[in-house]
Amino acid sequence: MNFRSDNTAPTAPEILRALERANDGAAPAYGEDAWSRRLDEAFSALFEREVRVFTVATGTAANAICLASATPPWGAVLCHREAHIECDECGAPEFFSGGAKLVLMDGAHAKVSPAAVEEAVARNARGVHSVKPSVLSISQPSERGAIYTPDEVAALGEVAGKTGLTFHIDGARFANAVATLDCHPGDITWRAGVDLLSFGATKNGAIAAEAIIAFDTARAEEIARRRKRGGHLFSKGRYAAAQLLAYLEDDLWLKLARRANDFAGVLGEAAAPFLSTPVQTNQVFIRPGVEALAQLRAAGAEFYDWGGEGAGEARLVVSWSQKEAEVEAMRGLLASLR
Repeated sequence: MNFRSDNTAPTAPEILRALERANDGAAPAYGEDAWSRRLDEAFSALFEREVRVFTVATGTAANAICLASATPPWGAVLCHREAHIECDECGAPEFFSGGAKLVLMDGAHAKVSPAAVEEAVARNARGVHSVKPSVLSISQPSERGAIYTPDEVAALGEVAGKTGLTFHIDGARFANAVATLDCHPGDITWRAGVDLLSFGATKNGAIAAEAIIAFDTARAEEIARRRKRGGHLFSKGRYAAAQLLAYLEDDLWLKLARRANDFAGVLGEAAAPFLSTPVQTNQVFIRPGVEALAQLRAAGAEFYDWGGEGAGEARLVVSWSQKEAEVEAMRGLLASLR
């Protein structure tokens, strides 16, 4: 019963077939191939707006390059205290930006509010003595699997616009959020004031295929140069591009995400007395105590502890490929903790 991470899942068959098709003969390098040339068109159709798309190998690279393109070294990126860019990227945003600072905010379920953004901006308003607030970055869904609704994103976008912040979304699990909201992806991005999106696919069936989506196309040249300078311009770009095109085709990205979300909902119902965050995507956060977590592990469940040492909290992540038998066995274990 492996619920450690959706990073452990295999590749979706549809994506493997797309790779096999792309692996026929020679093709131009460095994004000049036919697959890479279709990316802007495919994502522009998805979002119903002209966008520029840049493939990279990892979500960390997508985030770091986005943020570096939007802040000077003396700038600040505003994010939640539990954001991936703060807790899990080994200083990559600071490194790629040449030293920009992360300014941390609090908020329930790892979400930030407009009031928190305004306070963080005001906290750093001492002219040359302060870092310059430059970017607002949120995770959609949050690092605790909570979703920002279209209205919530729009409220943050309004504050970002009013305070001169570029608005970035870390969308490593963006598909899971859209699948739950059942909304148009534009409603939680550019229509709500978002400038840059790190669009994840690796966690949801791809192999090292992530994309930077620039809704503000004026940023394209700087992103392109930073991607090259940062070592993330693929020489054989067709392989990442072919995956992303297959990922979008026939809404595969949403079908895979819905399956994972639905199974997480099953686990959430079984673990209802111990939930520390409402289950809205494919992540389930429980706080049953240290002894209960030990019981789950003794029965064969695999997952990550969460929070501080001894917190008795854990994160269970359901992948697109999770076997129904695993989910049912885990559901029984969680129900037995009552």
